[in-house]
Amino acid sequence: PGLPAPAFTIDQVLSAPFPEDLTVSPAGDAVAWVQDAAGIRNVWVARAPEYKAIQITRFTADDGQEIAGIAWQPDGSRVYFTRGDGPNGRGEFPNPRSDPAGAHQEIWGAGLSSPPAKLAEGHSPAVAPDGSMVVWIAGGQIWSASLSPAGSKPAQLIHGRGSASDLVWSPDSRRFAFVSNRGDHALIAVYDVRAKALRFPDPSVDNDQSPIWSPDGKEIAFIRTPGASGEFEYGPKRTGPPWSIREADAGSAESGRGREVWRAQEGRGSVFWPVAAEKQLLWMAPDRLVFPWERDGWLHLYSTAVDGKKSAPALLTPGSFEVENVAAADRSSVVFSSNQGDADRRHLWRVGLDGGAPQRVTSGAGIEWSPAALADGRLALLRSDAKMPARAAVLDATGAIRDLAPATVPADFPAALLIEPQPVLFSAKDGLRLHGQVFAPRAGTAKHPAVVFFHGGSRRQMLLGWHYMSYYSQAYGFNQYLASKGYVVLSVNYRSGIGYGSDFREAPHYGATGASEFNDVLAAGAYLRGRADVDSARIGVWGGSYGGYLTALALARASDTFAAGVDLHGVHDWNLEVTSTAPVRDRQKREAAEKLAFESSPMASIATWKSPVLLIQGDDDRTVVFAQTVQLAQALRKQGVPFEQLIFPDEVHDFLVHADWLAAYHAADEFLAKYLKP
Repeated sequence: PGLPAPAFTIDQVLSAPFPEDLTVSPAGDAVAWVQDAAGIRNVWVARAPEYKAIQITRFTADDGQEIAGIAWQPDGSRVYFTRGDGPNGRGEFPNPRSDPAGAHQEIWGAGLSSPPAKLAEGHSPAVAPDGSMVVWIAGGQIWSASLSPAGSKPAQLIHGRGSASDLVWSPDSRRFAFVSNRGDHALIAVYDVRAKALRFPDPSVDNDQSPIWSPDGKEIAFIRTPGASGEFEYGPKRTGPPWSIREADAGSAESGRGREVWRAQEGRGSVFWPVAAEKQLLWMAPDRLVFPWERDGWLHLYSTAVDGKKSAPALLTPGSFEVENVAAADRSSVVFSSNQGDADRRHLWRVGLDGGAPQRVTSGAGIEWSPAALADGRLALLRSDAKMPARAAVLDATGAIRDLAPATVPADFPAALLIEPQPVLFSAKDGLRLHGQVFAPRAGTAKHPAVVFFHGGSRRQMLLGWHYMSYYSQAYGFNQYLASKGYVVLSVNYRSGIGYGSDFREAPHYGATGASEFNDVLAAGAYLRGRADVDSARIGVWGGSYGGYLTALALARASDTFAAGVDLHGVHDWNLEVTSTAPVRDRQKREAAEKLAFESSPMASIATWKSPVLLIQGDDDRTVVFAQTVQLAQALRKQGVPFEQLIFPDEVHDFLVHADWLAAYHAADEFLAKYLKP
């Protein structure tokens, strides 16, 4: 039998707006977020007590100009944000619409009752807590402008070495700290606004990051990770020189002295792994720090005193699950998202620093993330489920939840026609248990064509619903479309991904150190061949980025299983991507690592690649070099393998133009139908 007509179009299932960058005002009485509606990005705000959502910018084009980094003015009357993405290694700003006038990255301001306006070129605005000035980064340097009624023209505030990041103001607005990246090391810097003085407390040869101020503004704490070990990227790092938390007196930084507050133990958890939050450290009242640590093999929250005694840290979130987003609920408790008791979803929890067990805030078949506390006791959050994509919402103390902008979802969005994916477990040949989600057509007894989907990252996890990242939200939507068209779709959470502990994430020999994920590729094919509703001669594969790597690996090494594939900006030769330091000084070690990296690449198995493939990539890709696709296409031509290509001039890795995503998915749909139909 042929494939049925889909119940909805690709355009429809990808039409809902996507919210992100949820940010609460300093007073806790309003929340702002960025909403991407089919590539048209704008800032929305909802203020207490009604939390009626209003759009405060009026951009109208799918022009590929991202909006991020919302920073509130202290009185809540205005927000500042970044519009446009940063430059590539050649200093070129993303210009995916190929505008002859070019594109730039800019700081904009928008009032709740005044039109938006460009302030300057740059990114990452940070407003002083007293509202006196705003600082930002342009060209790696820090710039500023006065926010007084008289105002001032934007000017470079600091002329310094290195590249600045992570701007954070002290509570009294007298200073701000930032990270000064110096290439082979990174320093914490503190700038005194009144004295116009720049100091570097506690400098070292290591990499310092994530500065945070004490509540009284007298001290800063930060994370120190040891300098680069010289290991190749994209391979397991289970242990290493331990990371630490340090503290320095910001008022007397001339001494250059700091002290160690806490140090990770040797072995498991010695390598720093971050939570998916803007702040890796929370300085809670009166003198405790909350931080992430993988001591037991799971990413958990711990707290420790900032008293110099180096007492054992307290585990706040025990159990076999991963903490992800984290925010202070008040000075004595935090709210966080995790997959506790629901491995392939996210729910919200709250835990105090008094040692009590975490309390569940949300539950059910939904997915909730990015919590932020409001002054009236409510929580702002983002949420989705199997049928409805991400949306901004508020949750009150009774557990009642309300979407903030429900009217922005198009009337023809096909929520009622979507499938609820089902969780599946299956084992790789080496015994590793794998999680996946199956999208199976609703009715019929005929054998269906099937498609395996591999996510990117690889530090990602696909969920039992619409994803919290835009890239994978769209991938989920395309998988729903394929299922509506009659395919059985298997989305695989393969080794080296997140959600199942550090041993799973840091799987031996993954990526450039042995491609052990190929075991999971074969297991996915075997699982589908074992289903009664799958035609084993019509199994395809698709994925992007790291998922493109696994797609290419599947086609190169297992063309007898995978009849066709769609490879979006995948890695085909690890040696075009990996970097190293110490191996350069050891010729034998470098050559051995490069040999293994190539053997772990699809290019090493071109001789057995038979199945047709569609190659898709933007030629301004800053994540996976475009040479990956150029090189593979040349090899496939020589090998006589059928391939098609869809190239987007001036487009980046995560396509910035919604129309380009639609074009990519339409091409993928046509290609898979061409080769997987009867």
